[in-house]
Order: sequence, then C-alpha cells, then structure tokens
Amino acid sequence: MKYLNFKYDDAEAVVAVFDEGRKQAHAYIAPSSSSADASFQIMALNAASQRLADEIGLRPVFKRYLLSDPANQTHYLPQEENCASAVLGQSPLNGTKASLLILLEENADFNPYEGGLWEDSKGRIWVGDSNDIATGDSLTMTVAYLERLSRMLAQRGASLKDNCLRTWFFVRDIDNNYKGVVQGRNSVFAREGLTSDTHFIASTGIEGQAAEPSRLVAFNAFADTRIKASQIKYLYGKTHLNPTYEYGVAFERATAVDYADRRHVYISGTASIDNKGRIVAPGDVKAQTDRMLENIGVLLAEGDCGWEDVAHMTVYIRDIADHTLVSRIMQDRFPDIPKSIVLAPVCRPGWLIETECMAIKKADNPEYAPY
Repeated sequence: MKYLNFKYDDAEAVVAVFDEGRKQAHAYIAPSSSSADASFQIMALNAASQRLADEIGLRPVFKRYLLSDPANQTHYLPQEENCASAVLGQSPLNGTKASLLILLEENADFNPYEGGLWEDSKGRIWVGDSNDIATGDSLTMTVAYLERLSRMLAQRGASLKDNCLRTWFFVRDIDNNYKGVVQGRNSVFAREGLTSDTHFIASTGIEGQAAEPSRLVAFNAFADTRIKASQIKYLYGKTHLNPTYEYGVAFERATAVDYADRRHVYISGTASIDNKGRIVAPGDVKAQTDRMLENIGVLLAEGDCGWEDVAHMTVYIRDIADHTLVSRIMQDRFPDIPKSIVLAPVCRPGWLIETECMAIKKADNPEYAPY
C-alpha cells in the first residue's frame, strides 16, 4: 500500500493507494479549519474530493459524510452525487464539523439503480442511503433494508447468502435500539440460509444518526454478484475472539475475498473482547484499545495481511473524554493510514472503543476474474 497526503487550500486528504494492476484508493478528507462554519467545511470537503480524484486519476465509487449535526448540515451537501453515498451523524473528534470517507477506483462505471443502490458493469453493488424505506422501529427498518437488498440481488441471480460481502447498520440510541437490529437481521438471515452452520456477513453495528432524524437505522452494503464461494474465506481469530452467534448476533468477524490480482479483507467492527465473549479491561480505554488492535491484528494475519495493507480505519469511541488518549495511540501506531475517530457508542455499553478497517493486498489468482 502506498500512503499519500494531499494538502489543499481548505482541506487535507490522507490517502492509501493500491496500484498493482487496476488502481483503487481509500481516503479520509478533513477540513483544514475547525473554526469555519459547516457550509464552508462541507464545501471544502467536496472541492478536495474532486481535486483528489482528478490528481490520482480515479473515480469515486462510495462516499460517507460524517457530520457533527446532520439535522442542520445535510442541506449543505451536494444535491446529486456521482457515486453511492451516505450521510451520518457521527461527530468527527478532530474538532471539525465534518469529514469524508471516499473510495475510488480506476475505470469505474457505477451507475444509480434505485434506493441508493449503484451498480457497475461487473455486477458489483454499493448501497448508500436508502431514504425510500419507510420509517419504523429498529427491527422493522432492519428487515426492510435487508429484504429489499435480497430482492435486488435475486433479480440478478444472486443472494444475500452468496454475494453480499459487507454491511453496516447505524443505529440511533444504540443502547435502546440495537436489540431490534439484532432481531431483524437474525430473522432475515435465518430465512436466507445464513446460519451458524453456514456463514454470516462481515458487518458493523454502531451508533449513528441518519440524515433524516426520524430514522432509527441507516444501512449501507457492498455486494458482488459474480463472486464464487471459492473466492471467500471467513476469518475467526479463534485464539482471541469467540463466534458471534454465541452471544446472539449474526455477523462474521472478518471476510477475505480473492480476485485475480488482489485480496480484500473486510474487518468488522472489532472491540476489546476475548475468546469467551467477555469484555477485556472494563473501564480502561487504553487497555481496551490495545486489546482491540491485537484482535484486529490477529484477523489481518489470518487473512495473510498486515497493518501495512490497511486501506482505511474508522475508530468509534463512546466517551468524548477518551479522544485525546485514543488519538495519540492511533497516530503513534498508524501515522500514515487514512483514519477518522468519531463519537459513536458501541453496541455493548462496556465497550469503550471499536474499530473497523479494510485491507488490500496483491495476490495471484488467475482462476478468478479481475476486481
């Protein structure tokens, strides 16, 4: 992985570029000034994202805006995007009002289909915000999101079980509403044949406010309709982590996916947990951070990757007072990796911190199609 920094007039982009074969890049962009108003900061993010795409010659395929106050800031966003996009109330803790995660690819040809879904000519699908799903409780909304994605995949001869590789559930007031997400996901997965005897899907379930205040759950996903079972490996980290079904939830700790020239590793939201499902170091954010990173390192290694292959990280913390310490640890250990630390409580109150990431590594698999 090649790590780059781009400084623009009003924003800075930290970028990871995978340039073996067809290029792809992941970047976190932040405004340069934390004192500027929200409209200026969001304008700076979008100007920087356009310049970045032009300079590295890649096209955006997915964007996620992280906002400190979406109810008052969403109307500053572009009316139309050129890729799948999402908007979340997850306050960046670098002092700014907004940050932007952007994924880019060479020769990408994603086009909008419906309901926030963008599809390319290779059959890959990104699901951004889906504001046409009716509002309801967290169980009802979770079922609606997953059932619609299932129908769309079925129309393409694919399925949640065989072709969905990554999901995200962002939950308002997670301490009270996560149970409905778990119940909804479990029920749909059981009908779709995703069980503890087969497999689940790499996922993050975390606090996050949808752009529309009435929505208790926001949902994003990535799927590949041409993927074959032989290309997918599920990563468990059994020395450090327990199977998620042991405490009633249905997701994979991590998933590795092989293409002709690369391997993608999707690390789910990972916290300070041991292989019995117990919280490690309750109340100690430093010790929890250390164990969390150890757990992620084990999953990366199982996927034949290392931290040097990580394309981006998102760090979620429960208590804003922990930011200074967590920021110092992350910057000391991973100074070059694109990352953002946001205020977003984890699904179990005792977990003070959680991190998700994605890695990309060169591979040689001529039997598979190119990414």
